[in-house]
Amino acid sequence: MPQSTPSPAPGLFARPKYWAAQFGLASELPMTRAEMDRLGWEACDVILVTGDAYIDHPSFGMAVIGRVLEAQGFRVGIISQPDWHSAEPFRELGRPNLFCGVTAGNMDSLVNRYTSNRKVRSDDAYTAGGQGGKRPDRAVLVYAQRCREAFKGVPVIVGGIEASLRRIAQYDYWSDKVRRSVLVDSKADMLVYGNAERQIVEIAQRLGAGEEIKALTDIRGTAFMRRTPPPGWVELDSTSVDRPGALVDHPDPYAMGDEACPPGGARPAPLQDLQQRWGDRGHTFIRLPAFEDVVNDPVLYGHASRVMHAETNPGNARALAQRHGDRDVWLNPPPVPLTTPEIDAVFDLPYTRRPHTSYGAQKVPAYDMIKNSVNIMRGCFGGCTFCSITEHEGRIIQSRSEQSILREIENIRDKTPGFTGVISDLGGPTANIWRLACKSREIEAACRLPSCVYPGICRNLNTDHAPLIGLYRKARALPGIKKVLIASGLRYDLAVESPEYVKELVTHHVGGYLKIAPEHTEDGPLHKMMKPGVGSFYKFRDMFTKFSQQAGKKQYLIPYFIAAHPGTTDEDMLKLALWLKRNEFKPDQVQAFLPTPMAIATAMYHSGRDTLRKVVRQARPGDEVGAVRQPRQRELHKAFLRWHDRRNWPLLRAALVKMGRPELIGSGAECLVPGTAGRPGSGANPTDSERNKYKGSRRGRAGPKQNRGKGRRRSGR
Repeated sequence: MPQSTPSPAPGLFARPKYWAAQFGLASELPMTRAEMDRLGWEACDVILVTGDAYIDHPSFGMAVIGRVLEAQGFRVGIISQPDWHSAEPFRELGRPNLFCGVTAGNMDSLVNRYTSNRKVRSDDAYTAGGQGGKRPDRAVLVYAQRCREAFKGVPVIVGGIEASLRRIAQYDYWSDKVRRSVLVDSKADMLVYGNAERQIVEIAQRLGAGEEIKALTDIRGTAFMRRTPPPGWVELDSTSVDRPGALVDHPDPYAMGDEACPPGGARPAPLQDLQQRWGDRGHTFIRLPAFEDVVNDPVLYGHASRVMHAETNPGNARALAQRHGDRDVWLNPPPVPLTTPEIDAVFDLPYTRRPHTSYGAQKVPAYDMIKNSVNIMRGCFGGCTFCSITEHEGRIIQSRSEQSILREIENIRDKTPGFTGVISDLGGPTANIWRLACKSREIEAACRLPSCVYPGICRNLNTDHAPLIGLYRKARALPGIKKVLIASGLRYDLAVESPEYVKELVTHHVGGYLKIAPEHTEDGPLHKMMKPGVGSFYKFRDMFTKFSQQAGKKQYLIPYFIAAHPGTTDEDMLKLALWLKRNEFKPDQVQAFLPTPMAIATAMYHSGRDTLRKVVRQARPGDEVGAVRQPRQRELHKAFLRWHDRRNWPLLRAALVKMGRPELIGSGAECLVPGTAGRPGSGANPTDSERNKYKGSRRGRAGPKQNRGKGRRRSGR
């Protein structure tokens, strides 16, 4: 199969429109044959199958892909939450001319369906009426198979966050094993990863021009199956870059330690040397360990994850190949990020900004949460190991223009029924990284570090918040806008670099409470999370308090923390609980670490190794990472966060005795939990049942099919 080097795509909307553009734009993309008839369509060119309710709004991926394709002249139909027990519901719109696109929706279907304790959720925010159970588990697999059954010979392309984060062999928390790439199990013709506008437009244009799906091997941001590498390409074994065998002291371009990006414009010397040795980047691919090797070897799995994460920068990433049986899963390098004019054009498409009319008066909770909010950017360079934003959207920030954002606010004001004048959020993956980027394009293209802000803010990162301050001021000055709130997560280590920004935020854009996410207070867990130390929190808290007082407002910080993250001990959680008590924080809701596919913390959870360092077979001091796997210990870590809840006191009393800290039980100011008022088991003498309850956290039964000896994962946030 011939293949040319993946190269930067032309402008997103630069190609001539497909012939079907003559049908014009649909007021909303059709979901039934009757709607197609009213539009005068005899067939759809593309059918998109989604696990979410269809909401024609730019916060919902399927609407974005549908409207982008429509803007290029394609007739696009939506099949939303079909009954997956047979292929018949998938035939509702007839046979598509070009392809079927499949996504589980805005969330991974298993994260959507199950809690971190594997309990079934009773509701689904992405379904009309909030009803649970309207999509299958592993929805991408099921939908793709039904599409193939319904339309023999029609290409099936999978995408969205579920497919994107399962594009190679990945540890699966719900089955507690390493699973094959979703591309293999779905039997799809192609997988698109990331936000995918570039890929999907090029695929549709080329299929519409008569090319075969098997010929589309040169598109960035895609994955497909092949038996042999393309002619002329040089294979580089991943273990020659990041050797998991004996310790070898050689230059490591994949280092993820404390190094900062180079000053000036020079690339790191080891990378220059390896570029010369490897030859043309565009014709070199890295062979990851095969699925059959990583499935039973957690250390090799950690190595594969580490190498994959180092190949995510569009400026320097190489193609990856991973053997599954007798074929390779071949991943082309990531897509080129959208430019500001391109992302503006995506958000300016003619969305109705409402759920499809077929839902009638039924509420879709996810829509109600975001209908008055504005997404101002994509991507994140924070690199938090428990979060998959970077793996999906990339670390290069793709910012909308100020004009585009203000237009959307005006659209909300003018077109949203019941709008009260309050914009509920102006943000994105992180509220305050709009228009922040590396000062040098050359350095940015060469960098392989997973974070621009850990272990400290890179000297090459532009941290100027002045443009964002100006945006806030213009947004709240628009006629009819009473308040613009900032509800997205705030990167407070960046915010403290700009006291003027913090003052602007606190004075005008906080609705009484501001959510921030320190995640922990102890250095061990924070290192495994790649989060800043608690000192940054103190600086921000002091600024927040000062500016709130100057504004004459009573406002409060709501900090979020993660329990049971890899690398977190019982002692770490105890210290965090004492910190919470000293600072008078009483969290109402707490999050237990949920290992989601492809995240760095998930690799730590499963491999037992710190994959921010070179993964070697013989562990060095500091290489091993403990994981909180047993249900009782996970319960204990959550209990430490809710130290004030009397229902947790028996468990905490028993744990404190076992940890040798009985002095923390009682009525003194220094105590974490009270005693039991003189009854048997009061103070430092827990009852036998209390002791046994805590013993279960260390030595009790594992959960269903839980493997005690291996495993690590990450939290879906």
